[in-house]
Formats: sequence, C-alpha cells, structure tokens
Amino acid sequence: MPFDDRTDAGRRLARRLEHLRDEDIVVLGLPRGGLPVAYEVARTLKAPLDVLVVRKLGVPWQPELAFGALGEHGVRVLNQDVLVSCGIRDEEQARVERDERAELGRRVARYRPGRAPVSLAGRTVLVVDDGLATGATAEAACRVVRGQGAARVVLAVPVGSTEAVARLRGVTDQVVCLETLGNLGSVGAWYRDFTQTPDTKVIDLLTRATSAQPPTPAPRATSVERRAEGLDRGEVEVPAGHVRLPARLVLPDAAPAVVLFAHGSGSGRHSPRNRYVADTLNRAGLGTLLLDLLTAEEEGDRRNVFDVALLAGRLHAAATWLRDGTGVPVSYFGASTGAAATLEAATAPGADIRAIVSRGGRPDLATPAVLGRVRTPTLFVVGSLDTRVLSLNRLAADRLRCEHRLAVVPGATHLFEEPGTLATVAELARDWFTTHLAQPVAGHRRSA
Repeated sequence: MPFDDRTDAGRRLARRLEHLRDEDIVVLGLPRGGLPVAYEVARTLKAPLDVLVVRKLGVPWQPELAFGALGEHGVRVLNQDVLVSCGIRDEEQARVERDERAELGRRVARYRPGRAPVSLAGRTVLVVDDGLATGATAEAACRVVRGQGAARVVLAVPVGSTEAVARLRGVTDQVVCLETLGNLGSVGAWYRDFTQTPDTKVIDLLTRATSAQPPTPAPRATSVERRAEGLDRGEVEVPAGHVRLPARLVLPDAAPAVVLFAHGSGSGRHSPRNRYVADTLNRAGLGTLLLDLLTAEEEGDRRNVFDVALLAGRLHAAATWLRDGTGVPVSYFGASTGAAATLEAATAPGADIRAIVSRGGRPDLATPAVLGRVRTPTLFVVGSLDTRVLSLNRLAADRLRCEHRLAVVPGATHLFEEPGTLATVAELARDWFTTHLAQPVAGHRRSA
C-alpha cells in the first residue's frame, strides 16, 4: 500500500513501534528523507530526536559498494574484506576518508549548529529512514551507532527490499519494516509524494523537536562514571583469587566498553606497545585496563608465563571485576602467551566477552578443544615477517568455529617495530572492537 508522503509513513511506522515506548530510546533520522519519518516516530513515542550524520566510504570506482563508514566523534568502521577483495590502495582509502570526513563535518555544522548530539551510550537507539533499497547507507549508520555505545540498535523503515532487510538483521538487534517486498523497484515508487526533503526542512524539524522536549533529565541508564563509583582510575589493584594484581585503568567519560589487555611473556602493564594501542582505543572513547597477570614473585618462575589455565582464570576474574565495577561490556586484547589466555577465558561460564584481538599471539597454546568452543568474534594480527607465529595463527584460525579474521601486517616482525606497523595494529584493533562493541556474534566466518 503506497504512503501519502513521509509524514504519513512516519505515523504508520510509529504505531508499529509502540512497544518501545517504555524503553530509554533515542530516535535518529537519516538525512535528508529519513528526518520527516523520524520526526513523527519521536513525537508519538515522546522520545528525543536527533540527526544521524553518517558518511558511507565507497570504493572509488564503485561508490555504491561501501568499504566502511564514518560517524561523529571520530568513529570509523571498516570492512576489511571489501578493502582486500577490491585491492584498494592506502592512498585511495585515505583520500576517500579525507573527503567524506570533511563532508561529514559540513553536514553536522549545518544540521546541528552549536548543539551537542544526544548521548547514545547504554540506550536503545532507533535508526529511521524513509526506505531501504540496497541498504548500504542504513547498514553504515547502524554500525556507527553501535560504535558510539548503543546498548540496542533497532532499524525502522516504512518500506524495504527483502534482501536488504534480511542482511540488516545481521547488524542490528531488530529490523521493523512495514512493507517488505521482493521486487521493490525504487523507494520513491511507494510514496504518492516523494518530493526531496531540503536542508531547511531537516533543520526546522530538529528545531521543533528540540523545543517540544522538556529539559533533558539525567539518562535513565546510569553513566559509566557513576557506575564506576569506588573504582579509581589510574593505577589500581585487581582481586583474582588469593592475589591482587596491579593494573592501569583508563575510563573515558561515557565509555561504551572496556578492553582488558593480557600481556605476553616478559611483559606487563608498562609495555610501550600495548600502551600505544590502548591510547588509540582511549581516543576512540573506549576504556582500557592493562593488567599484570602475574605477581612480581610469580614472574620469577618461567613456567607460570606458559600456564595458560592460570592466566585465563585470572583474566576471567579481572573481567568479572571490571564488568561489575563499570557496568559496561568487556573485550580482550592479548599479546604473545596472553592471546591463548584470552581465548580460554572467553569460554568460561558467564564470560560474555564481546570481542578478542590478538597481536603477535600464540593461540596455539590454547588446546584444540578450547579453540572449538570460542564463540567470541576474534581478530588475529600477525606480521608478515613473523613467519613461525603466522603459521601457528593460521592453524589456530582453522580450528575456530566463530566469526574470525587473520590480518597480516606487511613488513612487520614479531614486535611490530617497523615504522607504521604498530599504528596499523592499533587501527585494526580499534575497528574490530567498535564494530563488535555490543553485538556478540555466533557462527563461523573465515577470511584472510
């Protein structure tokens, strides 16, 4: 059944979304056509409305094919499979990102002059557009929202193609589509009036929505900073059984997740390489905990360094302490022998670890049975010149039955001391964590 216009579509869509009324929701409209639809949804549900400015990163010679997306606050998500399969060079990728970042800034300044965006951390975010054809822009938007800390992502549209709706169910918690069609044609064909929405209309709707809302109360979901009362930042001690382990905690305001670092043999919380990666994650808004898994006395016995069961047990205890203290999801970053500990700890009962990144890791030290039980999305990062460890990672990856990827950094040795290689590791880790921030993925996907 055709819609009269976007206002009609928004009112009909709002009726389908009544079940969300009692949740702590934020409605985000995709400019420009999604805003009139989102306005009606937000008005009916009495929810705050904001604009979701997102820029798709298109392959230079095939712009409709996205290799990633950019959002506000420096959020960037990349599809490494597309980057590799299309053979996009670093300079080509950088040029597209530079142009789209500039356009993103211009649009934010136009749509939200002098007004801060509505906080998404820990809330249900309702992403609204006027329809789904390929769904590429909506997919990019949902991934960006996830990267900004949304606890739950719901995509709502009046009309969409069967193929796009099915694909987007894999990157959201729920897709609501009033009319799902196998032969959609164009979105505009399903509206009697599909006149282009000008920027002035977008700005007017946002202004009306803001003026109609009462003063914004404190978020119903307690902020990370309040949840972390009593959990000091900086140097802390983490209880793990009969010992207390030294650690370094950085918890940015409203951090949507915390990454727990498990260091390798002969390394600890002062590792310059892991601190470099942690700084990159902090700049992306993620919290980090760099943890010594052994006490000073225990480090004197080299057998402890390779006792994966001991390290995994302490890692699990630290993750539980961290989750209880902050109230936000936890992910793991492991290096060398610490990588095996992260894999084993992720299989512990009630672990609920959202993502794992291994840097030059030794996943082979985890047993084949453990590797087969891992259900946490896992990224192995290995230098191309670290041939022995690369072979061990390939063998371990073959045993995984979850979403995983092996990223090989060209020209890098085991410690990633070559210029630019550690920066590549940090960027890969940041993108993996933000992509899988709040959506554990079960299943099996291999790529290399």
